[in-house]
Amino acid sequence: MNSENTVQKILNFNWHDNIENEQPAQSNELNDNSKIKLIEYHFARIMEALGLNLEDESLQGTPARVAKMYVNEIFSGLKQNSKPEISLFQNNYGYNKMIIEKDITLYSTCEHHFVPIIGKVHVAYIPNGQVIGLSKINRLVQYYAKRPQVQERLTVQISDALKDALGHDNVAVVIDADHLCVASRGIKDTSSKTVTFSFSGQFELGDIKKEFLSFVNIK
Repeated sequence: MNSENTVQKILNFNWHDNIENEQPAQSNELNDNSKIKLIEYHFARIMEALGLNLEDESLQGTPARVAKMYVNEIFSGLKQNSKPEISLFQNNYGYNKMIIEKDITLYSTCEHHFVPIIGKVHVAYIPNGQVIGLSKINRLVQYYAKRPQVQERLTVQISDALKDALGHDNVAVVIDADHLCVASRGIKDTSSKTVTFSFSGQFELGDIKKEFLSFVNIK
């Protein structure tokens, strides 16, 4: 960051509330480059407060690297214009059983401590005239995961987005994840997992729900 005056100008941008599926986020007029500069400046202050030497060869580029990583990668799901388009195709084969996309890799960030959430997402739906391009399910999971999150909200967001795309409620979502805020701090429990569910439509019926859970190996 070249000057604190530039930072102040960035801070003076107008902010307004924006709620998408109850996400506690704000939308602003900053472009990505301005966000990177602002985060770089403040992360450098955090490092200085910790007593780190920003002149050290290993650390001098860290604020910029972290800022770019936040904006362009791990928090890119905060950009609403990056939400993937969901491609639907005619179900020409008349397939009417559940379709499961299991073991989708999950990398997200706990919004309470800003440390990783790592796990798997299992998604199923029962087609009704149309089917979703399989890669689009993975992209949708990644979009909602790439932001500060709580697992319960993430589960509901994925479910709601799929129901909206399909035009019906026959959707199931399970997330099975490790939270580093539990494993690396506080209680430091490295063996526990958090599992969350969302069942809608036909998946609320006992037999179909049980069949889905057996396929994704959730006891």
